[in-house]
Amino acid sequence: MIKVLLADDQALVRAGFKALLNAQPDMTVVAEASDGAEAVRLAKEHGPDVVLMDIRMPGTDGLTATRQMPEGPRIIILTTFELDEYVFEALRSGASGFLVKDTEPAELIQAVRVVAAGEALLSPSVTRRLIAEYASRAKEPVAAGGLDQLTEREREVLALVGTGMTNDEIAAKLFMSPATAKTHVSRTMMKLHARDRAQLVVIAYESGLVKPGWA
Repeated sequence: MIKVLLADDQALVRAGFKALLNAQPDMTVVAEASDGAEAVRLAKEHGPDVVLMDIRMPGTDGLTATRQMPEGPRIIILTTFELDEYVFEALRSGASGFLVKDTEPAELIQAVRVVAAGEALLSPSVTRRLIAEYASRAKEPVAAGGLDQLTEREREVLALVGTGMTNDEIAAKLFMSPATAKTHVSRTMMKLHARDRAQLVVIAYESGLVKPGWA
């Protein structure tokens, strides 16, 4: 059973999400929060697998709450606009992906399952646009350590992940099988202590391995 925490300042939005998720046989909403501070407290109390976090809330916003979240829950950022200026910062802070609030119900349900399974929720096209638009505006990053642990092939794979390529696209680009590409991505995540693919995208830019707008 996937345990979900909802964090949104609009009660009607929470009610809609709760009804939808609780109707699924493999999901249950364990808590609801109206701001970020409450979300952090309830996450510590209930230990959810996934947090649906509105990025813009009065008081403690979703970005701050994402930074303060305990280890364990994976965070899906909810935003009104696909290219919200705070989304990149949220990914840097540990979010596993994001959804626009008017997404189709089936997509929301699938997103929760994907993130609960440990995958990142980043479509290649959105990743490319997001990074190109906002990565260059991000705060001055500290170069990510550990790149010297990577093989040359793993560095190539990391760079391609940073541009938003899927495993299949990486495989075609580097003339390898999708299974081999997946293995390289997994090893890179392990060496860099990245929790998911979203963090690899951020590391690729933080380290200077990939430049904003490069594809």
